[in-house]
Formats: sequence, structure tokens, C-alpha cells
Amino acid sequence: MNRRTLAYAAAVMMGCSTMLAMAEEFKNPKANIPPRATPQRHNAGESFPPLPLPATPLRRSEKKREPSPPALVGTVTFSELAARRSGLNWETTIIDIEKWVSFSNDQLGQRYRFVNTDFSKFSYDPTELPILYFTGWKPLPQFDAATAAKIRQYLMDGGTWVVHSNCGRPEFNESFRREIARILPDRELGPIPTDHPIFSAFHKITEMRVRKGKEPWRKVPPYLETVNIGTRAAVIFSPIDLSCGWDANANPIEGGILYDQADALKLGANIVTYCLAEYQYGRFFDHQKIYHQSADATRDQLVLGQVVHNGDWDPTPHGVPNLLKTIDQSTTLNVQFKRVAVDPEKGDVFSFPVLLMIGQRDFKFGDNARKRLREYLDNGGVLVVDCAVGSSEFDAAFRREIARIYPERPMKPLEADHPLLGFVHETRRAQLAPLARQMLGEVGAPRLEAIEVDGVLRVIYSPLSMSAGWEQLPRAYNKGYADEFALKLGVNTLMYVVSH
Repeated sequence: MNRRTLAYAAAVMMGCSTMLAMAEEFKNPKANIPPRATPQRHNAGESFPPLPLPATPLRRSEKKREPSPPALVGTVTFSELAARRSGLNWETTIIDIEKWVSFSNDQLGQRYRFVNTDFSKFSYDPTELPILYFTGWKPLPQFDAATAAKIRQYLMDGGTWVVHSNCGRPEFNESFRREIARILPDRELGPIPTDHPIFSAFHKITEMRVRKGKEPWRKVPPYLETVNIGTRAAVIFSPIDLSCGWDANANPIEGGILYDQADALKLGANIVTYCLAEYQYGRFFDHQKIYHQSADATRDQLVLGQVVHNGDWDPTPHGVPNLLKTIDQSTTLNVQFKRVAVDPEKGDVFSFPVLLMIGQRDFKFGDNARKRLREYLDNGGVLVVDCAVGSSEFDAAFRREIARIYPERPMKPLEADHPLLGFVHETRRAQLAPLARQMLGEVGAPRLEAIEVDGVLRVIYSPLSMSAGWEQLPRAYNKGYADEFALKLGVNTLMYVVSH
């Protein structure tokens, strides 16, 4: 081992011993509450939604048994064997999940149920259990490689993992963040903005009451962290206790940080609503589109360079193939089906006449990236930018970064009669996706903004998402353009810039 590795190992061991000590000291009163009903074990033959089966005639004397409600949530834990092998006395509780599912059913007018399972027995099929629920307060043991791979595939296949820190314990939070980084090393767990659809999927939530130990209640903005797969929150993590089954007003927990029960229940109903709404999108997402000529050497055709950044740079991976296919079918432009990821910090941005940039989260360019992009644009390059699903987080970040690149040239709205809007298709009257139409009403012309250099469009920015529409997937939450209109507007944009 080198010196750095030894130092890192020592730090990890010290951290683990500290967390273990904290976990041993903390006694969770929620752990002593028995379930209100006999827990149901998960049967791997069950599925969601239930499929119709052949009816079996009943004799008149037989009593007809009402079918069980479909299982929506699996409350998952470690098997006793896995807990013993890890050397940790792992504990969990179902006091919160019982109340969460019951309240959500009442709010949504549904009859879903939860079932118990564990990481060793679960089939990892989202059609059987679309949502996995997981909670604890002690440090997590490390997932073995096989289990980590199964969780990762479950999430890629459209499942959602809802995790909350029982009593908001830091030792659980730290260990979960460690494990999710191992399970999904190429995807970031990060906070979501307060206008994220989760906070308005059923109830409009702008603030929540939170209590630390016996301290007075405080009102704070709602807080969750997610890992996105595409534009869907596939992992939903609350480092504060979603105390759906515990009244912290009457029974504060020393050493705990808990949301108010009524607020937590509303957020729980929102999470269920969000997961149901995004279920079909999640199931379709993993059918990747292929860039048919991606292995070919670059020829004298349009090859898109896509800007890599730290704000979820590829949230709509199916979109560009669909757009290039549409251009190939509806125009005379000879399109090579190839996308090249380009890091402006070090990559060769000057090889591409057009750079495409898409994002969903906050990001920052380094000084070198800003300098190179400025040089690229000043020398004839074009940057086309799309705000995936109309994310406010990415929108604010891009406006900040482009103002640093071009402080003397603010972006301006593209005129409603600009030639771009009718270059191939007629797109002067915008058609919005359902969520955007609900939020914005009729907007008239598409909302595009641009920076001109010497009379030529060098930066074109769409704050309403085009790329989400390019994907043509069943997406519930898109603050952007309707699918077919998005493709037409994308064709117009790319054809206009390569023709000028």
C-alpha cells in the first residue's frame, strides 16, 4: 500500500469506529413499536399491475374471497445471515411504512399494500414491486457485489428506491451515501430544488416543520436528495426522518431529527404519486437507442459534439438519436449517426461546427473551459443548449455561466418572426407538453434565447425542454415542448445553424 492508501484506510476505520460508537449509544424508541397488522411476506409470483387470470367457477356454497390489493411497496432489509456476516446488529422498523401506505391510499383513492422482503430473496423486478422502501438508523453494512449489481439493474429497469434515515441519524446517512456511490458510481446523489415535481405531485409543499430532539419546531423548505436515471428520480433519499408513523410533537426523540408527522405524510403521498406517474417512463428508459454509425471514422458529415459538465450532462440519451434520425428523414442533410462527448476543459471543441449542451442540475465551468468556449464561439462555432425538462436548477446555472463567458453580450429572446422558426417546419406557434401547458398556458412563439456575434447566432438556448420531447417517452413531468413539436423545433434549430 502507498502512503495515500494507508491514510485513506486509517481515516475510514476511524470514521467507522466513530459511527459504530454513535450507533451503539443511540436507542431508537420507534424500534420497540410492533406492527399493527401481521406483516405479509413477499411472494415472487406477485406482480404490478395484477394481470387478469382465468376465472374459476365457484359452487353456490363457496364463499367468494376478495382479491388482495396489488403490492406497490416492498419494505426491504438485510437477511439475518447477511447481518451476522457484517458483524452489525442491524435493526429496522415498519411503523412509518404502515402509516405512509395507508395515508397515501386514502389520499389517492387506491388500495395498494406493502410487503416485507429482504435483499437476498427479492426478485429485483419492478413489475413485482415498483417501489423499494428502506430505513434504518445504524451504519449500513457494505453491500456485496452481487447485491449491488441487482439493485443497480432494478433501478435501471424502472424501479424506485425510497430511503429515509430513521431519526435522521448521521451514521446511517454517511453510510448510505457511501453505498449508493458504490452502487451507482457514475451518477450523483444530490439535493433537488423546491420546485421539483415531487414537492407538488399531489400536495403543494413549500415548507415543512422539523424538530431536532426536544428543541422547538422550525419551518424549513422541503429537502430530499435524489439520484436521477434519465430525468427520473430513481433513488429518493431523506436524511431527515420521514416520520409518518411517529408524533414527534407529543414524543420528541433525543438525538433525532424528524419531520412533523402531518407534513411527512403529505410528502409520502407525493412520493407515491410521483413514482406511479414516472413508472412507464422508467420501464421504457432502459431500451437504449443506438448511434448507428458511432464506430465509423468521422467523415464530412454533421457529427454532434455534446458538452460534458458536472450538472447531469446526458439526462435525455434517447433524444439525439431520434433528432438525427428525423433530420435524416426530413431533410437533405447527410447526417452521420454519431455523438462525441466533449469536455471543454480539455477536449477538442474546435472539431465540431455545432456543440450541443443538455443538463438538469447545477453545474460550473472551470476558467479554462470558459476561455475555450469563448474562443470557440468567437471563431465561428455554435452552442445549442437545452434545459432538460425545464429544470430551474440547470436554467439558473447556465445563465450564470454564459454571463461569465460573454459578460458584454446578454442573451436576448429570439423574435417570433425569426427565420429559424420556419426554416424547415412551421414552428412559430409553440405546442407544449401537458405539464408546461398547465403551468404556463399559451405561450405563443417558442421561448428561445440567443447571443449574436457579428450578426450570427452563436448561442441558442431553450429554457423549455426540447430534448425531453425528442426522446418520445411517456414522461409525466416535462416543462417543455410536446414531442412532435420538439422534434420539429430541433430540426429547425440544427438545420438553421449549419446552413449559416
